[in-house]
Amino acid sequence: MPQEVLAGLVGRTGDWLSKIENDRAALDRLSVIRALADALRISVSDIIDPHPAASMRREPPFPDVGPVRSALTDYRQLSPLLAAIKADPDPPRLDVLRRDVAEVMAAYQRSSYGQMLARLPMLLTQTHLASREATEDRQPYADRLVALANQSAAMILTKLGETDLAWIAAQRGLAAAERTIDPTIIGSLFRSVIHALQSQGRLDEAAAMAQHASQYLGRRRIDRSPTLLSIHGSLLLPGAIAAARAGNRADAMDYLARGEQMASELGADANHLWTAFGPTNVRIHRVTIAMALGDVLAALDLIPGIDTTRLPAERTVRHSLEVVNAHRARNKIDEAISELLTAERCAAEQVHAHVMSRQLVHQLRATATGKRSRLLADLARRMSVI
Repeated sequence: MPQEVLAGLVGRTGDWLSKIENDRAALDRLSVIRALADALRISVSDIIDPHPAASMRREPPFPDVGPVRSALTDYRQLSPLLAAIKADPDPPRLDVLRRDVAEVMAAYQRSSYGQMLARLPMLLTQTHLASREATEDRQPYADRLVALANQSAAMILTKLGETDLAWIAAQRGLAAAERTIDPTIIGSLFRSVIHALQSQGRLDEAAAMAQHASQYLGRRRIDRSPTLLSIHGSLLLPGAIAAARAGNRADAMDYLARGEQMASELGADANHLWTAFGPTNVRIHRVTIAMALGDVLAALDLIPGIDTTRLPAERTVRHSLEVVNAHRARNKIDEAISELLTAERCAAEQVHAHVMSRQLVHQLRATATGKRSRLLADLARRMSVI
């Protein structure tokens, strides 16, 4: 396929593709990798992993998403689970499911990916059954749990590169959220849809979705509760990233400024409805957006002023991956490796499983310094990428 044709299929220029092929530019965004994989009719792993045969001989460093896939695509595939539930004349208790949703969300935020993936199939199935069996007065509450269960699935699946499954979960979650008529739950699921669109490379749609969602929540300005402020601000941030990756600097800066205003109104870092939203989260998104726009020096200037110690482990490690990316972009390979190992000590499961960290390890190992680093090689083995 000619360079110009492939570049056109992914919305890029022939010059950009030439730089990628000659390793003069980094292919470090999942959305772009996914677009290239789709255009070439290959898998994302074929691009990310230069040694697929070696990787296939090893067990993956994280639990299989197969049970989650079954729960999302066809509940009947979990026949033993459904048989057990059908044998019980009472539907799942909503108070128990509320606790389960909270525990799964907490597992995500502390980067306990294995625990989260193990619990998700049951949670998805039981919330679905609870909603189906709920009485009229309990229906909105049951639908709220369905929405949040699917949101948790979309969150973890996006991190693992399972973008199609994440899209299914986000869609189902939003449909359930809209039945609740609760703007905080609807806004929360809008955020998941924005992330899902972005992970599929549908950047313009993701940015537009953020704008529409912001307008929807803006019409409820009478409610300036901390939760709604957090939801509103936290969906603007992925919208800003999507706009930046689409090359729309003006929209990215606008979304970011509006998110910063809401964080300022909130007054401090908080975790309402598991958003981890506040001034610090806005600052770490400034780094991500600077990198998306190619402003590597600006990103490096911002990094020293950010303290993530009060944020959940998931946010801290995701920021660390962006720091690694910034150091790599400036050929500061030793600093990048050091940051990556620090992130592993904080949340090994996230570093081992996250699609971005696995891509970064391959990129670092392709450099002269990375090839000589025993520490990096040991990390790559722990991640089963070599």
